[in-house]
Amino acid sequence: QVQLVESGGGLVQPGGSLRLSCAASGSIFSIYHMGWYRQAPGKQRELVATITTSGVTTTYADSVKGRFTISRDNAKNTVYLQMNSLKPEDTAVYYCNAVSRTGDYFWGQGTQVTVSS
Repeated sequence: QVQLVESGGGLVQPGGSLRLSCAASGSIFSIYHMGWYRQAPGKQRELVATITTSGVTTTYADSVKGRFTISRDNAKNTVYLQMNSLKPEDTAVYYCNAVSRTGDYFWGQGTQVTVSS
């Protein structure tokens, strides 16, 4: 099993920045890649960004390309999501995700990000 704990959400004005963190524990060795998803009220959960264990390969949703950056610190078993130029439409609960080499999905509890003036 893998446990994921997110932090760093909050209220920010449009154009502002936030950095989310996701600390992983448990069966770290089994993780293939990690990522961030988000879910806005009344909408389906959507993929925001992913990063492989090595950190070499990253992917982004078109809506966040150029504004968000995913990174990881393997020494701390932590994945980050740096969010810049935030827009009201980025408001959502952000979830950390880990996928094991056997295809199992693990989720954090979520952290609220609100972009509003």
